[in-house]
Amino acid sequence: MILREELFSMSDFMQKVIEKAKSDRKKIVLAEGAEPRTIKATSMVLEQNIADIILVGDENEIKKVAGDIDISKAEIINPLTSDKFEAYANTFYEMRKAKGLTLEKAKETMKNPLYFGAMMVKSDDADGMVAGAINSTGNVLRAALQVVKTAPGTKLVSAFFIMVVPDCEYGENGIFIFGDSGLVENPDAEALSEIAISSAKSFQSLVGAEPKVGMLSYSTYGSAKSELVDKVQLATKLAKEKRPDLALDGELQLDAAIVPEIGKSKAPDSKIAGSANVLIFPDLNAGNIGYKLVQRLAKAEAYGPITQGIAKPVNDLSRGCSSEDIVGVVAITCVQAQNK
Repeated sequence: MILREELFSMSDFMQKVIEKAKSDRKKIVLAEGAEPRTIKATSMVLEQNIADIILVGDENEIKKVAGDIDISKAEIINPLTSDKFEAYANTFYEMRKAKGLTLEKAKETMKNPLYFGAMMVKSDDADGMVAGAINSTGNVLRAALQVVKTAPGTKLVSAFFIMVVPDCEYGENGIFIFGDSGLVENPDAEALSEIAISSAKSFQSLVGAEPKVGMLSYSTYGSAKSELVDKVQLATKLAKEKRPDLALDGELQLDAAIVPEIGKSKAPDSKIAGSANVLIFPDLNAGNIGYKLVQRLAKAEAYGPITQGIAKPVNDLSRGCSSEDIVGVVAITCVQAQNK
């Protein structure tokens, strides 16, 4: 079948993530239930037994869009007719009444599939949520942060992309995490250090290999002087103080971070120069441009933005995503839920 062939075209890395997801199936909410790519991805996920799927939306509309695509094993929930609607609205009201939210407004908000889906995750009626094919990152994460909230002890919610680069000798056999490439616009040194630590943890849990974190800049070890370089140097210092056990170094230019001979030349005393697999960008401009360059020019698989720091997994999609991308993010969300 075509759907099965599409899944087989995924990288070995994503196939391993899918197998891990299948080993302990989770229930994932897809909040954009009537969106065509989401419907196709639902069929692929269910056919391969990757996860149980809940589609949020009007059942008649979803089935009309699906046409001949088999989504019979998916659960379809319409917030407007759900027997959980009142309870969810009341819970949301209690959570935010101190901020001026009225019960009437809470009910109106809960009609929004993003908030309804997030409340399913909050209430343990689902293990995670994926959305963003037609919603902005801001809308998806606003619902997640207002409803699911941050994980205990988390100082910062951030996002990363898993990049799988074909025929690549760098990173972990061509696998990298790029952070933050999707959420935190202009992190200061403290925030950048938190992004580095969280991204290393995400790499360990999803890739299963030792994270080697490169703090990126246009300078290597003080080859340039500016406030931009100072920020990365301070972030590196803070991250090392917080997690001296991590293989982490900076500031490093990209080539010094991932190319062994250049790393040896530019930063001979660094333990990770030339072998970094977790790349921390100094701001969202650099991170977003970086991942899109690698995705388009190197024909890399790009999964994300994947969030880190939320109490339960809620993940955003690029609005340019394919159905195959959605399958990948669903599988990653399952593995995150397993790790919780």
